[in-house]
Amino acid sequence: MNIALQYASVSLEGLEFFAYHGFYEEERKIGNRYSLDITVEAAVTKAAENDTLQHTINYEILYQIAVEVMKTPALLLEHIAYQIIQKVFAAFTTAEMVEVIVRKHNPPIGGVCNASKIVLKMKREN
Repeated sequence: MNIALQYASVSLEGLEFFAYHGFYEEERKIGNRYSLDITVEAAVTKAAENDTLQHTINYEILYQIAVEVMKTPALLLEHIAYQIIQKVFAAFTTAEMVEVIVRKHNPPIGGVCNASKIVLKMKREN
């Protein structure tokens, strides 16, 4: 039977961290609450056919990547997302696209704001 290559989106949503990121020194001292969503598009035909974890995106590894990146203070949310994406591409050769959403809860903008958010999406160049 001829079938097309299967792609899947594997996501972790609502990962929560208390971390020490921010442009202002005070933010890096007192910390803040952050949340992440990570979505990875990858070819999963072998995993689907053979029921094998090594041929898909292991979300435990995704979580460990997020934990590692969130431990290192950064000035910008964009940098956090970029670091996660680079590590995901390095960990999973089948990953074709990675999207990371980073939210900083109650950002210091001088007014009421639930969260600031950035969305960074990158595609593997072949």
